Amino acid sequence: MAFDAGATHRHLVAFLRSYAHDAGAHGFVLGVSGGVDSAVVAALAREAVGPDNVLGLLLPHDTSDPADAADGESVCRTLGIAFERIDITPIVTAVETSCAAHKLPEGMARHNVRPRARMMVLYAHAAQLGNLVLGTGNKSELLTGYFTKWGDGAADVYPLGDLYKTQVWELARELRLPAAIIDKPPSAGLFPGQTDEGELGVKYADLDKVLAEIEAGHDIETTARRASVGVETVRAIEKRIITSAHKRNPLVIPKMGYRTPGWDWREPRHRVLGGG
Repeated sequence: MAFDAGATHRHLVAFLRSYAHDAGAHGFVLGVSGGVDSAVVAALAREAVGPDNVLGLLLPHDTSDPADAADGESVCRTLGIAFERIDITPIVTAVETSCAAHKLPEGMARHNVRPRARMMVLYAHAAQLGNLVLGTGNKSELLTGYFTKWGDGAADVYPLGDLYKTQVWELARELRLPAAIIDKPPSAGLFPGQTDEGELGVKYADLDKVLAEIEAGHDIETTARRASVGVETVRAIEKRIITSAHKRNPLVIPKMGYRTPGWDWREPRHRVLGGG
């Protein structure tokens, strides 16, 4: 997986600048979690449209680790972008209360309310400011479905969407982000002690090698051999890709028995990372 961090840096800054201009947007809003992905996206956005046109939102819940919000604030201060801290606990509580007759089960059904509440707040601010919402997901997460549909999977554009997690770390070093942020164990912050690699069941270094081999078209056995992992690990990752396809193409619309000439609006012009 050859990767030119410098060229990627320049390309993404130019892309974001052009994307904002074409959309008639003043700038960008994003959630700053205190992790490396959001820090990289914030740094790219700042360079693309200037610090005055980027707003970072710190969106903790009562169950969030206070250190994450502190790290997010540190990132915003380091980059010189405006930030606001908004507690999403009342929003989440309101949703849980509204479901009292059908109590939300413990686990992801309950945890996923939080990223959806965060995205709602992000879009409310973006609408006020005439900005676009930046997603912070990377290719490793998007391919394996490690994101919340209509939560962190509902932004306007994903600058890191074609970069594996290991490449995001390289880009973070290219951008000279603080080592404490780069070296921080990746976590979605869904519950105390939660980590990405714990949830995925594989280290990002191994996951990315497997994903690259799968994308290259290799079969399970070849992928396992080339990535130096077990066949069962490859099978588990492939299953994640297949079963999460609906999350990458959320607008699934059955075609009727006719087709109009030209472009069919039901088919995305640019398919990103495959889908259902």
